[in-house]
Amino acid sequence: MAKYKKYFIASIKKKFPHSSNGIIGNVDVHYKLISADTAFAANSGNPIDKRLDFCAYFLALIKTLDEQRESFETIRKICLEIVTEYVKPKNRLQQVLKKLPAKLINTRLATFFLKEFNKRVSKNSNPAGFIANIITDKQATLGLGYGIDILECGICKLFKKHNYQKYSSILCEVDALTSDLAGLKLVRKGTIASGASKCDFRWIRNT
Repeated sequence: MAKYKKYFIASIKKKFPHSSNGIIGNVDVHYKLISADTAFAANSGNPIDKRLDFCAYFLALIKTLDEQRESFETIRKICLEIVTEYVKPKNRLQQVLKKLPAKLINTRLATFFLKEFNKRVSKNSNPAGFIANIITDKQATLGLGYGIDILECGICKLFKKHNYQKYSSILCEVDALTSDLAGLKLVRKGTIASGASKCDFRWIRNT
């Protein structure tokens, strides 16, 4: 079982104690079909694609809850509860490790890594995947020296393919949380899910 699945199960059992087994079963059925669209991510040369399996399970949950006529806000709250539990550090070491990349920005090691990372994320052999540009110009990144422009979003493509694009913006809300855990504040003008031409990730250090 994928390590993220236990967080879905815990949240479903908490919210729907009397029907959780049926809901989990339906999520698994939907996931089996949806995951065929994200199977390429396991061997993708673009590392951002790796998150698509997790997102496929999210979409399976959203489909299941939508079919039982849960409101958008109920679905949103459940999704955010799951991802919050999933990404938050479980111990002191994880807290330190999550903040380490932000502290290493502007070092020689980071410069080399970001250059290589950009080579991998700026192209994609699969049209269902992500394409991004890594920004290192300080003026263009609010002085931090690191930013990301998502030019094509694999999550939005997946949700749109299954006619659930109105829910894709829920996962965008997670970015502020993960940024905060890294010791950074997310500054963003728009997302593809909300109709922008790109998702611009810029950060400033938390004070």
